[in-house]
Amino acid sequence: MKNDFKQITTAQLLSNLYLIKAITIALICAVTLLLSMAICGMATKEDNNTFVALFVVGVSCGAALPLQFINMKKIKAELESRK
Repeated sequence: MKNDFKQITTAQLLSNLYLIKAITIALICAVTLLLSMAICGMATKEDNNTFVALFVVGVSCGAALPLQFINMKKIKAELESRK
């Protein structure tokens, strides 16, 4: 599905931008927490199975971050073109 931001009002774009920023910040915090717990657990504990799984979940959640940044960039570009 292609995001066509030209048909959305400026107020909706600003609302979407703030929402995407909040989601991105929360996702960064969650990924950082998951990865730090996983690395710390793998370094200090003998049974690494849980921490390896936690590390994989953290890395896979981090894969969504570039999509959020791309959407923010597109919305900012559309807002700049409207000025």
